[in-house]
Amino acid sequence: MTSPASRTRGPEFEQQFVRRAGQGQGARVQTGIAELDDMLRGGFMEGDAVLVAGSAGSGKTTLALQYLVNGIVKFGEPGIYLTFEQMPDQIYRDAKNFGWDLRKMEEENKFRLICTSPDLLLESQGENLLDEVIKELHPRRIAIDSLSHLEMFVAKGDLRKEAYRLVSFLKTKGMSSLLIWEAGQMSGNSFSVTEVGLSFLVDCIVALKPVEIESAVRKALVILKMRGSDHDKQLRQFEITPAGIKIESAFSNYEGVMTGSPRRVASEKFTELFRGASEKRK
Repeated sequence: MTSPASRTRGPEFEQQFVRRAGQGQGARVQTGIAELDDMLRGGFMEGDAVLVAGSAGSGKTTLALQYLVNGIVKFGEPGIYLTFEQMPDQIYRDAKNFGWDLRKMEEENKFRLICTSPDLLLESQGENLLDEVIKELHPRRIAIDSLSHLEMFVAKGDLRKEAYRLVSFLKTKGMSSLLIWEAGQMSGNSFSVTEVGLSFLVDCIVALKPVEIESAVRKALVILKMRGSDHDKQLRQFEITPAGIKIESAFSNYEGVMTGSPRRVASEKFTELFRGASEKRK
């Protein structure tokens, strides 16, 4: 539940929040996923716009929902899930599979699911569509699914301008935003989001990528950018479990994972050869 003080937040509070975030006070917004928060050195920077990029089925929506649910359950921070792509019933159903009762959170005035068309959002510059919900909920977090779908509703070359307008609006409202981007096959530190020039307006980029290792497809996560903070640079394996995303160890025994051509590092190959030779001598 929101505190009495939070219900009285007005323009002055919002302006103070933006100033604090801009001054780099170091406040963190925890994802509630322990391993990811460790990689982020405590969480995302407060008030930042975070881009989660990945191909279809890589876990972007799961990460976004888990970020919002953990904000509500673990940190008492209400949140909004704004989608241009999926129908509400599907989102409620998918969340329920992880044990997240979004309908109950809505009844408790801690969460809102908004399913709309990007052109409606752009026509109002986000203000008419979201202002009433923001006044009612006082959200601290918002996830938008997705910016790549937004591209279909703007003139060619206008995506940067419209995305900038949206991100600026969210920042003035004091919300930490998680923005989903449907990316193609990623290689190295370059992928399709940089081709349309969005990387400059977000503060953090988290990339999700399927990788094939030894004839098995695994999921990998890497933080490509985090403005104003150090972060883990390693590519880490993760799984989508019945409780949500669980991040595991780094791909320390392989190189070339991001390029799509993983191979064992020389030291690992030598160890295996030495072990095999030792066993033969026994």
